[in-house]
Amino acid sequence: MKPFHAMVLVEWDQTIRSRLSYTLVSPIIFHRYLVGTGWARTEVCMKIAVIIPAAGMSTRFNSSGQDEDLLGMGRSKLDEDLGGKTVLQRTIELFHTRPEVHQVIIAGPHDPDAMSGFKLRHGDRISLLGAELVTGGKDSRWQSVQAALKSVSDEATHIAIHDAARPATPPELVDRVFDAAARFDAVIPVIPVSDTLKRVSSEPIDDKSETDPLAAILGAGDAIPMHEVVGGIDRRDAVMVQTPQVFAKALIVRAYEQDDLSSTDDAGLIERLGERVVTVAGDERNMKLTRQGDLPVLRAIMKVHAPKARASNKRF
Repeated sequence: MKPFHAMVLVEWDQTIRSRLSYTLVSPIIFHRYLVGTGWARTEVCMKIAVIIPAAGMSTRFNSSGQDEDLLGMGRSKLDEDLGGKTVLQRTIELFHTRPEVHQVIIAGPHDPDAMSGFKLRHGDRISLLGAELVTGGKDSRWQSVQAALKSVSDEATHIAIHDAARPATPPELVDRVFDAAARFDAVIPVIPVSDTLKRVSSEPIDDKSETDPLAAILGAGDAIPMHEVVGGIDRRDAVMVQTPQVFAKALIVRAYEQDDLSSTDDAGLIERLGERVVTVAGDERNMKLTRQGDLPVLRAIMKVHAPKARASNKRF
């Protein structure tokens, strides 16, 4: 028999029964209701360790725009300003005050020099928010998660893994995922696919059209790659997967003991074990910052403004 991971211990009197309907509610939501009304003294036994992989190089982000730092290098999307706070800080703040969250672990860059710069930019905020910073993976996201798993507390019952570049996750979505994780060992949020899906050739087609010589000299003659459509994909059973993804601790630890850890998300490793993964409704607002063009949309979702540029006479 699988353990019931979230137990609510309640002391109540006869009067409260008239306040509750017979609708089945989750232990976590029930806990919040009772505490909010002052009718109960409760304890939630679900302890979640949140892992936030943050070791990426922001390659797609930098390749999608012309912005560079003072040294002519690409910048990290986690440093971007969202109403006076960085993307990474906004993401940590999604979890650090939640009663179910026992621990927040940030997996930073693997390279020592990159990690030093990361600590300089984010270390104070990470500490103030009560999170822990560990060295992440060298090449892949799964390496960062694997490294962070080593720092998970023995007291944790569940592990949530959330993209560092998803700072706009609505609280009600986190509620849904955490609530479902109290009853199922592997839970992920998903949203339906609204666009038509096509399969295309892996190699771009050879476009033999003539290139403007002047445009080529100026670097403006690079054509956008074109691919041939090779088939369609039935979208009726297709969904787009988001984070946070939450797993029973023993299950995700077992998943990361497999020899082949290549996967686009952590739920894929659970599926490889033959274990069931349950979905809950995601949210369109839970977008991932991937390209520079995503920033205005993300700021609009979060209702924050871009930083104001300094007047030209005050820049130096």
